[in-house]
Amino acid sequence: MSSFSSKTILSAIAGAVAVSAHGHVTHAVVDGVEYPGYDVFSAPYQSDPPTVIGWAEDATDNGFLLPEAVGTADIVCHLNAENAGGHATVSAGSSIMMQWDTWPESHHGPVIDYLANCGDSCETVDKTSLEFFKIGESGLLDGSSAPGRWASDVLIENGNAWIVDIPETLAPGNYVLRHEIIALHEGFKANGAQLYPQCINIQVTGSGTDSPAGVLATELYQEDDEGIVFDIYTVMDSYPIPGPGLYSGADTDVAQSVMEITSSADPVTEQSVPTGVAEATTSVAAEATATSEAAETTATSTEAKPTSTEVADEEPTAATTTTAEAVEEPTATATPTPTRKPCNSRKRRHARDVSA
Repeated sequence: MSSFSSKTILSAIAGAVAVSAHGHVTHAVVDGVEYPGYDVFSAPYQSDPPTVIGWAEDATDNGFLLPEAVGTADIVCHLNAENAGGHATVSAGSSIMMQWDTWPESHHGPVIDYLANCGDSCETVDKTSLEFFKIGESGLLDGSSAPGRWASDVLIENGNAWIVDIPETLAPGNYVLRHEIIALHEGFKANGAQLYPQCINIQVTGSGTDSPAGVLATELYQEDDEGIVFDIYTVMDSYPIPGPGLYSGADTDVAQSVMEITSSADPVTEQSVPTGVAEATTSVAAEATATSEAAETTATSTEAKPTSTEVADEEPTAATTTTAEAVEEPTATATPTPTRKPCNSRKRRHARDVSA
């Protein structure tokens, strides 16, 4: 049997085992706090999907991109990806666990992580303008026997989870974290590898000053790069991980494990206002205005009213007597105008029309 035939049979078996069982990131855990990701199985069909930190995508079959897509906008954050509506806050030097729903054992390959600065907002940034720099990579771990031991195998052993370290020297700001697995079970042929980019929004805090230069996602790879067209069905001494080199401040040896989830949190959104702040501010302002108006009325009344000494010195006149008598008559009490409480409105995300 020819070598090519053997590879074809092996890749066919791998494909049959993993039909509709590729994978996507369901949530991210930041120092024990869980944030929801984009649910490809339900969100595309909801009229008002929840706000999450994961970018929306149209790979509703848990599917992949082929290498022919590397020069298109799909390579940024997957098929027809759209900005996530929220973000997670992460301190520089801390870790994030990216949790996949599943990953097929046959889909051997590298795990690669990038960051791109969004400027003012990751929720509204143009994805085609993002410039990514690499903060993590792991590929072939043992190639002494085919198909080898890979980073993807470690991910599976840790419950389909992968730890990403945010560089301690990174400058504070808004970033897109691009987390990717490249499956090489059909990588021996042109346009055969499978690419699974996943993106989340984070806001990095800290005192770092590094602002690494990056490259556009469409320039990260070429479809015929050595690490994209690669035969795993042979003895391997090494593997050329695709993409640019690691940023100098990145950790080159991130310990992989399962991060304990201690709590969960809603994504931070640009429109979020802490509960009660708006109402309290309005109430205080209203009270201050009322107090100011009352003070002005009292001052005006005091200036217009003669003192007791002045009244005693003056001869009473008919007009004065009439006024005094009028004052003694009880006056009608004015009905206060009810104060209207402000109504807070929340911007709702519009539904996306996505074909099944």
